[in-house]
Amino acid sequence: MDGPRLAEALEALRTSVTAVRLDLAVTDAEAARRSRSEFVGQVDDYLLPRLRQLDAPMLVAVGGSTGAGKSTLVNTLVGAEVTKAGWLRPTTRAPVLVCNPDDVSWFETDRILPGLSRTTGPEAVNSLRLVPHPSVPPGLALLDPPDIDSVVAENRDLAGQLLAAADLWIFVTTAARYADAVPWDLLHTAAQRTIALAVVLNRVPPEGIGEISDHLRSMLAEERLGEAALFAIPEVELTGKRIPDQAIAPMRTWLDGLAADAGARDQVIRTTLTGALSSLHDRVTGLADHLDDQVRAAAELRGTALERYRTALTGVDDGVRSGTVLRGEVLARWQEFVGTGQFTRNLEARIGQLRDRVTSFFTGRPPAAEAVGHAVESNLHALVRAASDQAAEQTTELWRSRPAGRALLTDGLHRSSAEFGPRLEHEIRAWQERVLDLVREEGGHRRSVARLTSFGVNGAGLVLMLAVFAQTAGLSGLEVVVAGGTSAVSQKVLEAIFGDAAVRTLAARARDDLLDTVEKLLTDERQRFDALVDAVAPATDQVTALRSALAEFESALRSYLRQPGLVR
Repeated sequence: MDGPRLAEALEALRTSVTAVRLDLAVTDAEAARRSRSEFVGQVDDYLLPRLRQLDAPMLVAVGGSTGAGKSTLVNTLVGAEVTKAGWLRPTTRAPVLVCNPDDVSWFETDRILPGLSRTTGPEAVNSLRLVPHPSVPPGLALLDPPDIDSVVAENRDLAGQLLAAADLWIFVTTAARYADAVPWDLLHTAAQRTIALAVVLNRVPPEGIGEISDHLRSMLAEERLGEAALFAIPEVELTGKRIPDQAIAPMRTWLDGLAADAGARDQVIRTTLTGALSSLHDRVTGLADHLDDQVRAAAELRGTALERYRTALTGVDDGVRSGTVLRGEVLARWQEFVGTGQFTRNLEARIGQLRDRVTSFFTGRPPAAEAVGHAVESNLHALVRAASDQAAEQTTELWRSRPAGRALLTDGLHRSSAEFGPRLEHEIRAWQERVLDLVREEGGHRRSVARLTSFGVNGAGLVLMLAVFAQTAGLSGLEVVVAGGTSAVSQKVLEAIFGDAAVRTLAARARDDLLDTVEKLLTDERQRFDALVDAVAPATDQVTALRSALAEFESALRSYLRQPGLVR
């Protein structure tokens, strides 16, 4: 038999569907989450239990709108008041299941509807009230769920869950409301899943039974429900809160015949079962397609953050190369030494004198040297901090323009994190220390020892830092002159100490080290955005796993449906 294989494949598919994450606020996400919940519920409540026990009693759900008379119908069919009837419902109403006393064991466990506890006493929230009654024939049970259009959302959801767990729907409507939208949404679902269905048209004016029944029958045919049994109950005076026997006789005869014919019951069960199983393809494919949308949305959000922070790094690189760091205080401190251009002329001829004056500046005036170092640190800090803030602000704004991103935004995300400033200060100082290490390493060569000793490691290191900010494209006017002089002075002094080739290598290494440091800082800041996406986004392998589980299920279903006697 292929039933066990199909049950195993269905259980694996259920596991894959349950694992699907649909938490990003993309289009139709709520509908997809509802579809996932309905899928899991039907598998647990009906499909797996029915696949494993085809001989269990047939469950008939009597559903309908508020005031349609479904509870009165159930009480009439049973011949006793087993469920509450009336126009107004309590805000919390437990469903009632009526069965033959010999069949109670089929329903008192969590074989079906495992999420509902069982009770044989008063109604209780999240419970299924079991009512054994000898007038219900063996092999058949009647279920009275809440109203499908209840004002209480929990009742509507429970009604949908219970109907999905039934082998046969008896849908009750009235002559005044049979064309309402809510019932037809439910009937459309019945058509999609090939659910065995009977329709009861209640409270029909006697003179209009033929005309109204014909109209409803044509509407059913348009929805591919033309084979559904249709019973019209005329508007009559109730007898002891029940429908008179004569008015209910055609339906009672039909139901009793179904109960007495095991083959007919089996045909109904298999019709609904195979229809529900076959409907899973479109439902799971829809979930997989939506999962693709979730993966794409997550990639777009991550890509937006990555692009903005890459742009921020490029901005820092441009700022470093263009001389932007040499603005303001750095220029002022250097101007104390090099003037406004006096030292930018005839540098080649005066390099010895220049080196002496620079040496004197750093070795003889420590406070001034220290001031230049602090100014460089401050300007570099401002450059990187501005780039980080701008990346955070732009990423936030771009996310805000998309529903998926907007739902993830948190307070303070539009600027750098509180930890960024202290970390930036620490990393800049660490970079400055590494620049000094470069100077010490290069100065270890014998040809440079004497010149470096006279100039000092700190002085040479600071001059190397200034040489890193070598271009002047970001400056104008007098700033270009002074900054150019600063860079040129730095270059010539370092060449005098280490040589031309070594200077280019040192400056490149220091610049690359600085940009690597900034890139790590900005990447860590970007992780704030990525972490928000990662917390809700599905993994790409979920799509593959889901489609693979669906393919295995469909293979098992094809084998199952090839068995003799099954409805296809």
